[in-house]
Amino acid sequence: MAELLYKKESYIIQGVAFDIYKQFRSNYKEKIYHNAYYLGLSYKGLKPEKEKRIDIYYKGKKIGTYTPDLIVNDIILIELKSKPRLTKDDIKQFWYYLKGSKYKVGYLINFGAPNGIQIIRRVYDTARIAKPG
Repeated sequence: MAELLYKKESYIIQGVAFDIYKQFRSNYKEKIYHNAYYLGLSYKGLKPEKEKRIDIYYKGKKIGTYTPDLIVNDIILIELKSKPRLTKDDIKQFWYYLKGSKYKVGYLINFGAPNGIQIIRRVYDTARIAKPG
């Protein structure tokens, strides 16, 4: 069986998300979860960066910028939401952030779902190789 990529960090990332959800449930705006999540990760010894800009290039020219919510230890991308349900657009945005960056692991975490926290973990590595055709 394959080893989980960034196992220690992933365990902490998910644990902090559950701790925050236990305290706040789905009752707050996204900014509250951002602030709590940043502090929670910091308290656990991780190094989160808020809204780190990811430049997108085409043929050596910058054509745009993505700004995910958090980058953890410069290895994991995190996008946070607080809404009743994740939409296809939310998932696409998260995928584009991961695809357009150097990060192999990403989390899309939604604190606003009425039936509990939603956590999507994606690994994006081999898909970076251009597909034929």
